[in-house]
Amino acid sequence: ASDLRGGDVVLLEGDLAAGKTTLVRGIVRGLDGEHEAVSSPTFVLIHTYKCHFSTIDTVHHVDLYRLDDRVSDLREIGMEDVLSEANAVFLVEWPKDPIASWIPTDARIWRVEISVEEDDSRTIAVTSPE
Repeated sequence: ASDLRGGDVVLLEGDLAAGKTTLVRGIVRGLDGEHEAVSSPTFVLIHTYKCHFSTIDTVHHVDLYRLDDRVSDLREIGMEDVLSEANAVFLVEWPKDPIASWIPTDARIWRVEISVEEDDSRTIAVTSPE
């Protein structure tokens, strides 16, 4: 969390129940945000949490699981608006291909893949933008 900057986009991938929302809770906590309020945005699609870390004042937690790969679906949930906020971090579960065209060209993109191992432990692979 402490490596994130306003405008960063974190793409979270992993199977159902792999721990993506739990990871979001930890990131929000690390950004001095409302981590107790973090829940899966499966039905609301976007949850917003206030934070107080450096230049980051907001975390948008987005779940695209139920959406098709159409740009119109992303527009309908307000992705254009939230992706333009310079002091926000965007945590996107189940990223879809069309979202790539909406991410500002100057945004740093992180990729996080969570794998569930046979013993139910988790392996987390993080690809940083630098």
